[in-house]
Amino acid sequence: MKEIKAFIHRNRIADVVHALKNSHFCEGRCNLSINDVAGSLKALDNIEQNFSIELGEGIITEIKLELICEDERIDEAISLICEHARTGQSLAGWVYTTDIADATPIGN
Repeated sequence: MKEIKAFIHRNRIADVVHALKNSHFCEGRCNLSINDVAGSLKALDNIEQNFSIELGEGIITEIKLELICEDERIDEAISLICEHARTGQSLAGWVYTTDIADATPIGN
């Protein structure tokens, strides 16, 4: 199994999630979570840009998408995320992939 962590612009997350669900990607052993994070992607406009007093620089609220999937579906997942997370910028985010050694379901 693999874990994907993707950092993308907030305004692209709905398209990414819909693409994953519409392709029946999240059936079977699929675990998807979405979190707001402070990040350093280039802001798309002034409205998206904030200033962090703690960091002393500009930040935006990005989305961190975490997805657990079977090894044989990793390329499909990355392709869907990259295709639907595009913003028109040369760098619209990052996708990281790691191996999962074990997964234990939590039962009753």
